[in-house]
Amino acid sequence: MCGRYVSTMPPELMAATLMAMVGAPTNAEPSWNVAPTQQAPVLRRNPEGQRQIDRLTWGLVPNWTKSLKEARRPINARAETVATSGMFKGAFAKRRCLVPVDLFYEWVALQDGKQPYAITRADDQPLVFAGLWQSWKAPDGAVLRTYAIVTTTANAEMSTLHDRMPVVLERGDWPAWLGEVEGDPAGLLKPAPDGTLRMWPVSRVVNSVRNNGPELIDRIDDHRAPPSDAPAGQNSV
Repeated sequence: MCGRYVSTMPPELMAATLMAMVGAPTNAEPSWNVAPTQQAPVLRRNPEGQRQIDRLTWGLVPNWTKSLKEARRPINARAETVATSGMFKGAFAKRRCLVPVDLFYEWVALQDGKQPYAITRADDQPLVFAGLWQSWKAPDGAVLRTYAIVTTTANAEMSTLHDRMPVVLERGDWPAWLGEVEGDPAGLLKPAPDGTLRMWPVSRVVNSVRNNGPELIDRIDDHRAPPSDAPAGQNSV
C-alpha cells in the first residue's frame, strides 16, 4: 500500500540521480505530503527512448476510459495481477515507469486512532518505486498523463505496519523495468529485502493533506508502538 509520500528532490539532482533529462515544466514546489490526484515527478522513456522526468497525476486513467468523471483512478496496482488485469495490463506491457520518492507514509491502527509512520531507505538513498503510466485524451484534445505505484506483499519490516508495500527497484533493475534491456519485468515485482528500509513514528498532522512542510517527517517520541497482533491489512488510511 502507498497512499501518501514525500517528494522534495530538486529536478536537476533527480535527473542526475536517475540518469535522465528533465521535461517541462520543472518549477513545482517540494512536497512533504504528496496525495492522490496531485502531480509529482515520474521517470518515463520518451518517444526517442531517452529517460525523461515529467510531472504526472497520481491515479491511473487507462487510455480506453470513456468518461473521466466516472474513472476509478487507482493509485496502486497489485504486482500479483498487474500483467493480467484489464486496468493495468496495457501499461505493464508498454508503459512502465519509475517513481522517485524521498519517503512514504503508512498508518497503523491503535486504540486512540491511526498512527502514521515514515518509511525510507536505510542507506539514505532515494526510494525508486515501480510504476505504470497512461495517457488519456479528452474529446477536446487535452491530454492527461497519470500513474500508479505497484505494490507487493510486505517484507518482515513492513509487515509490522501493513501487509503490502511498494515495489522498491534497485539501480540495476531500472533498465529492465523501463524496457531498455531484455529482461523479465514481472520478476522484479517482489518485496524489498529485510534491512532495506527504516521507519519511525511521525505526527498525526500528516493525516490531513492540507498540512505540508518538513516538520511532517520529524520523529515523535510520544507514541505507542503498533500491537504485535495487529491484523494485517487494516492499518492504512
